Amino acid sequence: MSTQTIIAVLIFSTVMAFTPGPNNAMLASSGSRFGLARTLPHAAGVTLGFPVMIFVVGLGLASILLASPLLQLAMKSVSCAYLLWMAFQIARSTSAKENGGRDKPLTFLQAAAFQWINPKAWMMAVGAISAYTTGSDRLYLEVAIIAAVSLVVSIFSTLTWAAFGAGIRRWLRSAIALRCFNIAMALSLIASMVPIMIEIADALM
Repeated sequence: MSTQTIIAVLIFSTVMAFTPGPNNAMLASSGSRFGLARTLPHAAGVTLGFPVMIFVVGLGLASILLASPLLQLAMKSVSCAYLLWMAFQIARSTSAKENGGRDKPLTFLQAAAFQWINPKAWMMAVGAISAYTTGSDRLYLEVAIIAAVSLVVSIFSTLTWAAFGAGIRRWLRSAIALRCFNIAMALSLIASMVPIMIEIADALM
């Protein structure tokens, strides 16, 4: 893989990782409710889980998915249903302290597993593999490089969004302010699903 291609992968990964999406909305919400330290396992799950997903997708899972429209539709439908439920949970959530500590941030494994039903993660993984691999006998190396670049970028993006949520925590001490923030995060999560929901509606028509 040429230096120019690696730079292109870096730019693509940075733009996609830092722009709003399900992972970032959930990290910001978790940071605001539980603080940065308790959100770190969640951030680590995203940071490591997504590059692993890229590697697996790059080794052939993407071609299986793209060859089966029905499987694509089923995956998108399950993803949207789960994210709508997650948006509802975020919108109705209160601070961990007010809730008696019953709520907990996502664990490392939960966050890593979530990547497999995250529509934006699938779009990023399939897009990167399709655009930046050549299909040559060096495919393993190319996929490994893309995954490695994604890993580095994810470290910074997940920490940035979790720290953002934790940083504005002081301004969310009132129940009204926290509820408004959580509703905003829930709406941003729903907004990230709109293109996928349009695709599902078109497929069902």
